[in-house]
Amino acid sequence: MGGFFRYSTTADWQIPHFEKMLYDNGPLLALYSEAWAATNEPLFARVANATADWVMREMQAPEGGYYATLDADSEGEEGRFYAWDLDEVRAALDEESWPLIEKLYGFDRAANFEGRWHLHQMTDLANAAATAGMSEEQAQTCLDEARAKLFALREDRVRPGRDDKILTSWNALMIRGMAIAARHLRRPELADSALRAVDFLHAELWRDGRLRVSYKDGRADIPGYLDDHAFLIDALLELLQVHWRDDLLNFAIELAEVLLKHFADDDAGGFFFTADDQETLIHRPRPIADEAVPAGNGIAAKALNRLGHLIGEPRYVDATERTLRMAWSQMNEHPQAHCSLLDALEEQLYPVEILIIRGATATRPNWHDVAMLNYAPRRLVYAIPADAADLPPGLAAKKPAEGPVAYLCRGPVCGPPIDSVEALVEALRETRQQTND
Repeated sequence: MGGFFRYSTTADWQIPHFEKMLYDNGPLLALYSEAWAATNEPLFARVANATADWVMREMQAPEGGYYATLDADSEGEEGRFYAWDLDEVRAALDEESWPLIEKLYGFDRAANFEGRWHLHQMTDLANAAATAGMSEEQAQTCLDEARAKLFALREDRVRPGRDDKILTSWNALMIRGMAIAARHLRRPELADSALRAVDFLHAELWRDGRLRVSYKDGRADIPGYLDDHAFLIDALLELLQVHWRDDLLNFAIELAEVLLKHFADDDAGGFFFTADDQETLIHRPRPIADEAVPAGNGIAAKALNRLGHLIGEPRYVDATERTLRMAWSQMNEHPQAHCSLLDALEEQLYPVEILIIRGATATRPNWHDVAMLNYAPRRLVYAIPADAADLPPGLAAKKPAEGPVAYLCRGPVCGPPIDSVEALVEALRETRQQTND
């Protein structure tokens, strides 16, 4: 019914630990959305759509931010909210759908969770459809209807507890996921959800030019860490590809300046986890290895590199290089532990393609759709209105014209203005060919 549980408790991946974490679901939403764009595999789209729907339905506060977790327990029992009795399911479904659901979810086998059934797909849809005497198309329709009935039935149960703290870094991971999903699933309401979360963070957790770590019951007291600032820059750069707002770009630049001023290690390179004016620690950590969430240094390096090339700010690009040099020996010895830094390294060596579209709002979407037609993970597309004000010099130089115009850049090098959709298609084809070569 949407969202990922935290981890599996059994070797066959049937029974999860039933807690749902925001920091897992944000990156997984992005991953499944990108997998759909890359493969056109319907399963990936279904998973991404269900996850996004769950986020908006159960994890977004009325004020806009995203809650932290859903507990595993309800009524004092782990998994109670998600487990089913055979008679309960049998009574909820009609005679046509029961043979399909019985086979698909293993109700013809022994219960798999403490005498009850946690719904785990035991066979593929084609096999279950054949058993039920249906075509796959009929089976998919029947399955969708059965799931909707069970979901409505489950809504009457006592719900799991929810940790309603709003954590800045975890919100940034979900904002990024929702922005990427909005782009690839063509669902603008997901971008609207992400914008609400950003606006909440800016209004309630951005105090005196710095982020705060968390918000609960009207309080946001703890000064933010590296992850809070770096993850949010990364999220804003994704969200700006779906919905351009000048204030969002300015917010990203403010966050980048905070990183350089208060978190940077000016001697060795990279960024400390704590700011220079936070509490004094015996050891001031400088995280570079990915753990439950990506390493703050890896995300900072990637985000600063992208933002630096977008607005023409060499200090940000230089900070990325210094971070990568600082972490080089650890990356070389244990690359599997430093994937976020490796992503940053790839983009530092081979800068991403940045396409900037300028023009009236009414005409930009067509150009934007052309640019996003093919899956291009190494392309960033920003559609900036002609009347955008106070842009940084590097962006202001990409001036609008009487009609729509596009600028195709790689790193600091940009081509001449492109003034027709046909010329844009040809330019993108050529760059795709160069990448493949």
